[in-house]
Amino acid sequence: YAPTRCAAAQTSTEQGVLPPCRHHEAVHDPQLVPCTCPLFSCPWEGHLEVVVSHLRQTHRINILQGAEIVFLATDMHLPAPTDWIIMHSCLGHQFLLVLRKQEKYEGHPQFFATMMLIGTPTQADNFTYRLELNRNQRRLKWEATPRSVLECVDSVISDGDCLVLNTSLAQLFSDNGSLAIGIAITTSKVHSAEDEM
Repeated sequence: YAPTRCAAAQTSTEQGVLPPCRHHEAVHDPQLVPCTCPLFSCPWEGHLEVVVSHLRQTHRINILQGAEIVFLATDMHLPAPTDWIIMHSCLGHQFLLVLRKQEKYEGHPQFFATMMLIGTPTQADNFTYRLELNRNQRRLKWEATPRSVLECVDSVISDGDCLVLNTSLAQLFSDNGSLAIGIAITTSKVHSAEDEM
């Protein structure tokens, strides 16, 4: 388990409001990407190769190792909006798990979980991720292709291309306000077939 909230949760009262999606803003150098951490309004820009070191050093984001891990998000009762994030290193790449609690409809908070590859969209297409909740003889799985951090996490959530839980469903899988999310990442079958040729 990775019991962490520094892996990070930050509420609206700590940060004001969620930072705007900078994916749509003009970037002077197409080689530079903005900070991918949804917790902070960070003006940093850099090359994709140094995103991981920026997240670790500046935002103190933890990295978990291995193809299969369990991330423990604590304090699920915090008011929306709140984000929990962790980096996951496996198969020679780094991924960013974003779990967000936000109200899509006033008074109805929901939880949104997605994996983002710290890489290009073409690289992201080579992987499949699985998020699994398992508690009290209940199991819920979500499997998808990760999106690239070059895409905006806000867009992924607003598109609904992620695991979505309403509050009552999240409570079925939580234990004393904590939600354990099993994470597994594999190379996609399409990619594996191409490698064999």
